[in-house]
Amino acid sequence: MSNGPVLAIENLRTYFFSRSKQAFIRSVDGVTLHIEKGKTLGIVGESGSGKSVTALSTMGLISAEPGVIIGKIGLKTETVQKNLLRDLKDHVKINMSTGRIMSVYKDSLGWQKKINRLMKGIRGKEIAMIFQNPKLSMNPFSSIGKQIAESILLNTSISNRNEAKDKAIYWLEQVKMDSPRLRYYNNPYGLSGGMCQRAMIAMALSSEPSLLIADEPTTGLDATIQSKIVDLLAHLKTSFGVTTMLISHDIDVIKSLSDNVAVMYGGTVLEHGPARTILTSDYKYKHPYTAALLSSIPSQEHIREKKKLQVIEGDVLDTINIPDGCRFFERCNKVTDKIKEQCEHTEPDLREVFPGHKVRCFRFFRT
Repeated sequence: MSNGPVLAIENLRTYFFSRSKQAFIRSVDGVTLHIEKGKTLGIVGESGSGKSVTALSTMGLISAEPGVIIGKIGLKTETVQKNLLRDLKDHVKINMSTGRIMSVYKDSLGWQKKINRLMKGIRGKEIAMIFQNPKLSMNPFSSIGKQIAESILLNTSISNRNEAKDKAIYWLEQVKMDSPRLRYYNNPYGLSGGMCQRAMIAMALSSEPSLLIADEPTTGLDATIQSKIVDLLAHLKTSFGVTTMLISHDIDVIKSLSDNVAVMYGGTVLEHGPARTILTSDYKYKHPYTAALLSSIPSQEHIREKKKLQVIEGDVLDTINIPDGCRFFERCNKVTDKIKEQCEHTEPDLREVFPGHKVRCFRFFRT
């Protein structure tokens, strides 16, 4: 495979139409990011920032209208090199005014047929996903082992059911499921949340994908089980080196598992760079939103000295009414008089401030 990222997302826009408000919800609005082979990209941000919609757009699982309307999702693996949104624009007509999308007509039937052709041999095989709630994502009427074996039969060269069963048990062993041969026959409702998450991870890995998307893999689990799942993901990363997009609200999870991090807010990326640097509290060259997120996390010092946590003032951005300027402007506590007018009226570009580290903030550059 030639050099270059496994996944390269460019200017991705995924809008949904709100019938009640007769307006577009700009859930993902100009996202650009990439993931190198064998690396883990952590995506962090508040609820509604566009993290999960970015993942679902990558998987071709956006069905509501208008859905993904513009952009490029480049996938480059040992066997595949394609734009997962290729020619989909032919099924969409966009009416724009003053640089903004005012209306969208989407040929939904033609779009769905095209996306199904584009994702054939990709979804589940080249790209696998761990969903937020494994019990809801799995068939409650079939054993977890049979579901993993079915995935193996669909997405690998194995065609013998007994061989697929053995492979499913192998993957249950790899995710450290207790008594894997016994659990093979258990239905999801007979397992704990942590066991179901292990089974979901085993199913995702069973096709040996080029890209793994983990969407909030520790959500809904108690603290002890969360820690075990994080340790498991760290072990699997070391053992198999799977290229991963990791989505989480938990910055500690992102910091411990990710090589790079993308900080999202209001449907776009505000910062992108090395996780261990950007998510370190004493690193000064970070976006004000990233700094505010880090300051809102309880630490041993907060507990020991009974300090109050810093809160991010204001409300999360309404992605129906996105301002002309910086999306974080109304909540930012780092604005100075020199850049206030720029911040309020001009959206900053995502620019490199250090090699491999990009920030969307006028504090580091001025137009």
